[in-house]
Amino acid sequence: MTGRTAVRLDGRGVLALSGEDADDFLQGLITNDLRRLAPDRALWAALLTPQGRVLFDFGVVRAEDTLLLDVERARAGELARRLALYRLRARVAICERSEAWTVLAVPGPEAAERFALPRERGRARRLGEALVFVDPRSIELGVRALVPADRFAAFLLEHGLELLPEERFEVHRIRLGVPEGARDLPPERALPLEANFDALDIVSFTKGCFVGQEVTARMEHRGLVRKRLVPVRFLGPPPAEGAPVRLEDREVGEIRRVAGEHGLALLRAEAFGRAGLRAEETELLVEPPAWLVEELQP
Repeated sequence: MTGRTAVRLDGRGVLALSGEDADDFLQGLITNDLRRLAPDRALWAALLTPQGRVLFDFGVVRAEDTLLLDVERARAGELARRLALYRLRARVAICERSEAWTVLAVPGPEAAERFALPRERGRARRLGEALVFVDPRSIELGVRALVPADRFAAFLLEHGLELLPEERFEVHRIRLGVPEGARDLPPERALPLEANFDALDIVSFTKGCFVGQEVTARMEHRGLVRKRLVPVRFLGPPPAEGAPVRLEDREVGEIRRVAGEHGLALLRAEAFGRAGLRAEETELLVEPPAWLVEELQP
């Protein structure tokens, strides 16, 4: 994929948070530090359970006095209701705006130059009525854009972009080892550090309190991360999602996501770099991207 191709992410939607308490409200809940957010900087963050398990992950970008969240569209209403439970007396309005915005991905590191952005995670700018930002998780994912739905066709034409099927981007993202949404991060099961949220700049250990912070910080400081979510390639028929991964006669993980011959697997550290991993009847190879190699060292 190059910076000339784009993917309309129909599985993504938008929540809008506005009101004088919106920043403070969200800051006390999510894993990342909202003080880093600015008109020229976007973030990726998550909302956890009090037990430190992932509920939702999402992008956050500032549009003047409104925070726009790039969320999983099918669960946008659920996230809005969850946030409303924490609202209490905070002066913040939470509104789903998925019909008003189209979420676009322009893959590849060279996409940043197409929108006059530095090759730096999270760098953002306003472009007419659209908001564009380098993906805060990985430069290799390229640029993310929130485009007003009624301007989408014009935006593609203005920037010389050709649409590819959404599945192409999903494979690209999975090969990079970047999880997103409930299929990759089963709600109330996935742990943020096992999903590499530390390396992907999705969690801050300096911001102070957030929901699930105590459990997450304890895992980090005590070195309790025993498993990691890693990209794998299947050397045969793809196994079912949820299938156990075995090394000889021992279960060492599970398949979390399948996308053709590629997938994501949650594996114990002892399985990294080992031959003979199998899920169902299929052998699989761990193919960690460069950014993840250091995290996978025992």
